[in-house]
Amino acid sequence: MSKNSKVLNLKDKISGNEVDLSLCNLTEVPVRELALFPKATVVDLSCNNITSLPPEFCNLTHLVKVDLSKNQLTCLPDDLGNLANLQHLDLYNNKLTVLPVSFSQLRSLKWLDLKDNPLEPVLAKAAGDCLDEKQCKQCASKVLQHMRSIQDEVDRAREKRLLREKELERKKEAKQREREAREKEARKREKAEEKEKRRKEYNAQKAAIAAQEQQKKKSEEKKKKNGQAAAGKKVVVESAPKPRRSLIGLLFKLLLLLLLGLAGVVTACRLTDLQKEDVCVPINVAVDDSLSWAREQEGVVRQLVQNLSSAAKEFLESTQTSKN
Repeated sequence: MSKNSKVLNLKDKISGNEVDLSLCNLTEVPVRELALFPKATVVDLSCNNITSLPPEFCNLTHLVKVDLSKNQLTCLPDDLGNLANLQHLDLYNNKLTVLPVSFSQLRSLKWLDLKDNPLEPVLAKAAGDCLDEKQCKQCASKVLQHMRSIQDEVDRAREKRLLREKELERKKEAKQREREAREKEARKREKAEEKEKRRKEYNAQKAAIAAQEQQKKKSEEKKKKNGQAAAGKKVVVESAPKPRRSLIGLLFKLLLLLLLGLAGVVTACRLTDLQKEDVCVPINVAVDDSLSWAREQEGVVRQLVQNLSSAAKEFLESTQTSKN
């Protein structure tokens, strides 16, 4: 069956503001077709095989009276409360056990029939028997009251859940802030430790440089002192022998002059006319005696001469070395 034929058939079933779709062997509600006729506020869907209402059914807010009796409904859509103008709802002889919480929002509902449904005990007690008009009106009032109490409980539960979620979120945020604070403190501490480490390294480097400079300074001072001591020692070494060389030279010169003088006197007394003088007589005698003794001591003299020559040679060598 095409969409046009459905619309045509639906037009055939409209009478004034009523749409009679009972006994049509329907398994679903033609929501789209009903939405095309907003003036049809009364819909009879009884005696069909409808098992559920589509969510779009809740958009038919123009409906005032709906008959869904003698179907196979096991549940109603969650947004049924959107049917704000619904006043009459017949759900007789279905398979409903509960009603959606939004049922409490059907504030215009004046008439309700829930007989022959396997309702849960509390809902069944609130619904009552609904055997006449009065009881069906009472059913609507009591069921709405019951569903409003459930709605309040759901709202309180939702509020508690929201509060718990908010509390958990606050705790989570507090933990997050605490963790961030700890991380910030840790980073701050790490920076401080790194700074302190760099400062210690800098101080250690400065101390090492200062120690090196101090050591270098000490080394230079030590070298300077050693140089001065060596220079002083050299001066002492070089200057100390001078008096000795001067004294020995003087003595040597005096001895040499004495010998020359004696030799001159002896020569004068022996080779000149002075040998007969009283002054030369003892000298000549002494020279004769010395020559005689020398002849006697020739070997000793030779040895003595050799010793004197060696001593003179060593003296000259030592003098030369000192000068170098």
